[in-house]
Amino acid sequence: MTSTAIPTGTAGPARPARRPVPLPLLVAGGGIITAASLGARSTFGLFLDPVVTSIGTGRATFALAVAIQNLAWGLSQPFAGAIADRFGTAKVLSAGAVVYALGLAMLSQATSATGVYLSIGLVVGIGTGAASFAVVLSAVGRMAPPHRRSMALGVASAMGSVGQLTLIPLFRYLIDSIGWQDAALWLGAIVLSVIVFAPLLRGRSAEQAAQAVSAEQAARAAAEPKVPLRQELRRAAHSRAFLLLNLGFFVCGFHVTFVGTHLASYAVDVGQPRSVAATALAVIGLFNIFGSLAAGALGSRFAKRKLLSIIYGTRAVVFTVFMLVPHNTTSFLVFGAAMGVLWLSTVPLTSGIVASQFGTAHAGTLFGIVFLSHQVGAFIGAWMGGTLADRLGSYNPVWWIGVGLGVMAAVVHLLIDEGPQPDVPAAPDRRLVTRPAFGAAVLVGAFSLAGIIGSLHATATAAETSGGSSTAAVFCPLHVMTG
Repeated sequence: MTSTAIPTGTAGPARPARRPVPLPLLVAGGGIITAASLGARSTFGLFLDPVVTSIGTGRATFALAVAIQNLAWGLSQPFAGAIADRFGTAKVLSAGAVVYALGLAMLSQATSATGVYLSIGLVVGIGTGAASFAVVLSAVGRMAPPHRRSMALGVASAMGSVGQLTLIPLFRYLIDSIGWQDAALWLGAIVLSVIVFAPLLRGRSAEQAAQAVSAEQAARAAAEPKVPLRQELRRAAHSRAFLLLNLGFFVCGFHVTFVGTHLASYAVDVGQPRSVAATALAVIGLFNIFGSLAAGALGSRFAKRKLLSIIYGTRAVVFTVFMLVPHNTTSFLVFGAAMGVLWLSTVPLTSGIVASQFGTAHAGTLFGIVFLSHQVGAFIGAWMGGTLADRLGSYNPVWWIGVGLGVMAAVVHLLIDEGPQPDVPAAPDRRLVTRPAFGAAVLVGAFSLAGIIGSLHATATAAETSGGSSTAAVFCPLHVMTG
């Protein structure tokens, strides 16, 4: 008997059908990968003081390396998503894990600021882009049945905090007992475990999507014309709803990175010990589990855009209340619990809207673009937050900027149409023009990134030389956390 062929959407012979991965196993595998990838990143703040003490630089060096990492992660994410859609998720996750672990191995041998920038900055950033939750969630969203997709995405997102809660105490112990160099190697080994679970998310986008539907639906989908990525990108560029979604996720990146990077310093400014902020950040990780699960469950019953509007509006309220009440241990812990519920709950809802708007065939690429917007907000939240605080002598203006951005994001999401987006007229074939233009854009972006990094490094060096204060960054599951 001839096995049924699953359409791949690419040229070449059809592949025999694979046995579908059971949904619980699929979600567990995706969750473990997310836990390993994001959990490993959540430990980077533990390495900050030992690394800079060992190589003889200030903390600003490590903070700039993490900023480079965020940019590299964001810029590489759309490409990682496109490659995963085209050639298979498991291959991209495995390759990303190898690059990620290589960056950590390079960190263990770093003896200068340049070594830190290249290792935990550039190389880890690229590896994270290929082995991160964005690639995982795109695959889970395709492979889960539509009526269970939102909950599956919520569970996979929540696992990132499980990794955070597990790996932070473990690596605090390892750094103290065996040193940060050997601990970095062990962290790389944990990241390499992604390779073991990546095959559960095997297949190209069309193969994964076929798992979520019946044989009759798969046959009907195979008969439909395949939409090229270029056409989907044009449709996204002409979609007001997609552009608004990017704007909203930008605010998410600003919020979580500002809080994750600067909460410890803010605690000191208001007369609280740094340990109070560290505990609040741990509480954020704990309550994020409940928030992500709740978002996944509610996203299958209610409009995702309305839920996102509520989340961002509530963040603005939480910021406002936190600024107005007296600062003490209780207020910081309550703030951590409230923000934890709102922390990564935006991720399954945002990725779910992308799948609803454009389908799942190119979800990895399109969510990667949305995530790039998130990382731009993350970069601004970390660096602009610190810059304004230094110049104005207080973090208060930045908190109120966060309030304003939360209100804006709440309004923006009410204007989003989360249904399928309309087609746009086909564009003429301009390969001879677009390919050189794309190459030029990449070169311009690379030189711009180099200029930004150079100027930030100069600023950091000047601050260290002049004896200015520096902030130890503890990054959130999406970014860096400080201790």
